[in-house]
Amino acid sequence: MGAAVRTRIVRIGNSQGVRIPKPLLEQSGIHTEVEIEVHGDRLIIRAAPQLRVGWDEAFAAMAERDDDVLLDDINTTDWDRVEWEW
Repeated sequence: MGAAVRTRIVRIGNSQGVRIPKPLLEQSGIHTEVEIEVHGDRLIIRAAPQLRVGWDEAFAAMAERDDDVLLDDINTTDWDRVEWEW
């Protein structure tokens, strides 16, 4: 663990916040969104996981293997057959 940095809690509208010094952000790798969690008397702030990372490559690989077919039957309704225009 690195050296502690003392800072103040500041008012942000109706909320409060903490200014995080740039060197700490650089060391942590946090850039945009974060998750905040409470553990006893501590707040844990960490980078939020990036959702759907690698999905484009996974879908492309599935298409190459012809593994991108629908698993469910397509059930059309009267509205689908009569009203819907493709």
